[in-house]
Amino acid sequence: MDITWFGHAAFGLTPAEGPKVITDPYTPEGVGYVPIKETAELVIISSDDDSAHCRADLIAGDPTVVNALTVAQGGGTTTAEGVEITAIEAAEWDHHPEHAVPGQNGMYRFTLDNIKFAHMGDVGNPLTDAQQAFFEDTDVLFALAGGYLTLELPDLMEMIHRTRPKLVIPMHFRTLTYKPRNTMWIESFLSHFKDEDVDFAFGATHTLTKDDLPDRTRVLVMDYVR
Repeated sequence: MDITWFGHAAFGLTPAEGPKVITDPYTPEGVGYVPIKETAELVIISSDDDSAHCRADLIAGDPTVVNALTVAQGGGTTTAEGVEITAIEAAEWDHHPEHAVPGQNGMYRFTLDNIKFAHMGDVGNPLTDAQQAFFEDTDVLFALAGGYLTLELPDLMEMIHRTRPKLVIPMHFRTLTYKPRNTMWIESFLSHFKDEDVDFAFGATHTLTKDDLPDRTRVLVMDYVR
């Protein structure tokens, strides 16, 4: 399994078996990251009205597109390209500067190469008990790690301590490319972990197998595609 971080909340997952998946593709001009040039067979978006999370139309390859919010509102489970996707509804930050009414979105889970992935979508407020429980038994958590515009770090850490994902890959934090004034750099998130529990990929792509997963929560910081 190859995992690529394009930037923001967009990841590419290329399994040994099964479809290639891209999560939450963005509008390059809106977030500053480069256009996603890779193709996919399956694209999962957390909503259909947020240009930083929903631009499946920019992904080549004529992929099947699944809107996690629609899944969450329609029973919570669907199957596309042979992949079962479960989702739970969430809302943007109540005080989002660009939206008078917080947008609804879906947090979602799926399994590839026997690795259980969970993506936090664009949730902006403390998680309910049901939302926290949604992330139990997660192998790889794509975690909103920038604070401002999404949930605060103490609320994120409460969920991580409760659910104990094996590997946390941070996303949606401030970088030299994506730099809203109040969004935090990665150091703020990493300060909640011991140094020995943090690894760095030193690149935008990392290879992972089920056997590579740690037996306790570790963080993997990835670079973004340039």
